[in-house]
Amino acid sequence: MIAYVVRRLAAGSVLALLITLIVYLLVSTSFADLARTVLGQSATEETTAALMHARGWDRPVLVQYVEWLAGAVRGDFGVSVFTSQSVLPSVIQRLAVTLSLIVPALAITSVLSVLLGVWAASRGGIIDRLAQIISLLGFILPGLLLAIGLVVLFGVRLGWLPATGYVPFGENPLGWLRSIVIPVTVLCIAGVANMSAQVRGRMIDELRRDYVRTLRTRGIPYRTIVLKHALRNAGSPALTVMSLEFIQMFGAALIIENVFALPGFGSYAFNATLQGDIPVILGVSAFGVVLVTIVNLATDIANGWLNPRARVR
Repeated sequence: MIAYVVRRLAAGSVLALLITLIVYLLVSTSFADLARTVLGQSATEETTAALMHARGWDRPVLVQYVEWLAGAVRGDFGVSVFTSQSVLPSVIQRLAVTLSLIVPALAITSVLSVLLGVWAASRGGIIDRLAQIISLLGFILPGLLLAIGLVVLFGVRLGWLPATGYVPFGENPLGWLRSIVIPVTVLCIAGVANMSAQVRGRMIDELRRDYVRTLRTRGIPYRTIVLKHALRNAGSPALTVMSLEFIQMFGAALIIENVFALPGFGSYAFNATLQGDIPVILGVSAFGVVLVTIVNLATDIANGWLNPRARVR
């Protein structure tokens, strides 16, 4: 198991290096534009070249990347060009807001998806068709329109929940809960639609296998077969779907945070991209890659524990 974890960790580290290198190569083409943006109307060829030299942006790209990577390993991601704030604490602060949405949404999505998927696969009939209808509705409802509709209904007309804004948990736990209810609901609807369909399909495949019929002929209760045997065997693919759902929610946070005016990771990355704030873009890219790598590594380890045959890959 240790060798399996080391292999996965090495593969994840190489992937993170490659992605950050590609991002750096892409943004390095915009250093001159960023310098002109910072200088404003007073920008000339001479002043632009002087600023690029002062910031070290005129050096070979690979040299700049190695220097940035060395600083990132030490926790120094530089400072924002426009706000002069350190990138690291800014990213951590906003990442905490995004995770406060994704973690509850993923937990609720996982529980509801497993319950709905197992229930539909084991019962069949009208219950199965009802589960498929629920999944279909979740797929066809546009997330952006759903978010706006919930804001108008519960935030504007009824006034039950805040329409926009975010309250940190440390300041007011109840206010924090009220501020994330609608965003989490939007994330959960799309997540349950996708994940429950995956769990249902996998459970149907498991319940059709020969070992299930063998266990039933031995008089083992069907409920025990479903929950103890079939669900465990279906757990490995379900974990993979859950990790993919986390990544999808992480991407969806970009839209959700802008709709609800949340100071999260997605809105921070979006605004930095619009401004061309290259140190921030590099910082959020690095954190995003590391986070996804950690999630994939945790999923691989869990899959290796559930399915020992996966460790040989």
